[in-house]
Amino acid sequence: MIFLLLLGVPTALGHLYLWRRLVVDTTRPRTLGRRIGTLAVIGAFVLLMSALVVTRRVPPEYGKFFAWPGFVWLALLFYLAIALGIAEIPRRILLKRATLVPAAVGAEPVEVVPDPSRRLFISRSVAIGSGIAAGSVVGYGMTQALGAPQLLNVPVTLDKLQKSLSGFRIAVVSDIHLGPLLGRSHTERIVRMINEQEADLVAIVGDLVDGTVAELGEAAAPLRDLVSRHGSFFVTGNHEYFSGHEQWISEMERLGVNPLRNEGLTVAGGIELVGVNDIIGKSYGDGPDFERALAGRDRNNPLVLLAHQPVQVSDASSHGIDLQLSGHTHGGQMVPFNFVVPVQQPSVAGLSKVDDTWLYVSRGAGFWGPPVRVGAPPDITMIELRTAG
Repeated sequence: MIFLLLLGVPTALGHLYLWRRLVVDTTRPRTLGRRIGTLAVIGAFVLLMSALVVTRRVPPEYGKFFAWPGFVWLALLFYLAIALGIAEIPRRILLKRATLVPAAVGAEPVEVVPDPSRRLFISRSVAIGSGIAAGSVVGYGMTQALGAPQLLNVPVTLDKLQKSLSGFRIAVVSDIHLGPLLGRSHTERIVRMINEQEADLVAIVGDLVDGTVAELGEAAAPLRDLVSRHGSFFVTGNHEYFSGHEQWISEMERLGVNPLRNEGLTVAGGIELVGVNDIIGKSYGDGPDFERALAGRDRNNPLVLLAHQPVQVSDASSHGIDLQLSGHTHGGQMVPFNFVVPVQQPSVAGLSKVDDTWLYVSRGAGFWGPPVRVGAPPDITMIELRTAG
């Protein structure tokens, strides 16, 4: 309910703004066009709310019929509002000029009653231009979101890494978000891309699913085909807790992907791999526990942490972690949200350093909500560990 209020109120206001600019300003009062436009805006709002409500309550094979149109419209609504907002200043200038006529030389212009036809022309031109701009951005964003993830190669130097392990490669993938819009073929493509890299280890750092095992078990099944020299590992993201985390942890084990639940192990004889639960797990009695995860680990080896949210790096740094691998942010997914993410997280995407801890944040291989990515293409990252010097 809180979720719906947080998203429902601003989207309702957004629809009201669009109604004013796209319907009221572009049609004459009491005309058929205005009635049709008003009904269309109301219908779009109902469609969006249906996508938010229905897709959470029905199996993905049915939810997709609400999710596709509803979430695509959400992206259009967002970018239409931005385009119309940007166009507001020139629109007002043009409308003001439309109400003035020149006077004699040296005199002030005289304000007159605006010409309704001129006002309609200006408003319609702004509406059409904004619609073309928003549609183009969303269309481009859909090709990015639904296309193959970018394959990134990121070297990271660790002082404590043995020379014999220099070149050790970890395939990092996060935020796959299987659900009503992304299914088995999405997983198959990710598995194929990772296997082609012949990684030493695979790390899935949370938000694999948006639904239960009963609904999405078949979509996740290709993960059993992941191949690497030292195994595949998984830590929970916040969406696993919304989707039945205990069942998904069992399912990962069945598929041969090893969950790390506040625990660690030594990999390749010289890397301490550690995984902690997501922060939201605290609300489910399953929160992160660094002390437990690091118990028995050899501090002479580099400590590599899998943790879904970048913000966990504050705890990681205080516990001597050398490298944290995370996701969660989607890189902002749709500009300008990339400017909002830093309010909550220390990094939007890429490699950075917090005190003595390297932090790498993947943009994720899927998406949440709108099937749109603008300025934040999906990725799978090959982390190559290197020895200092």
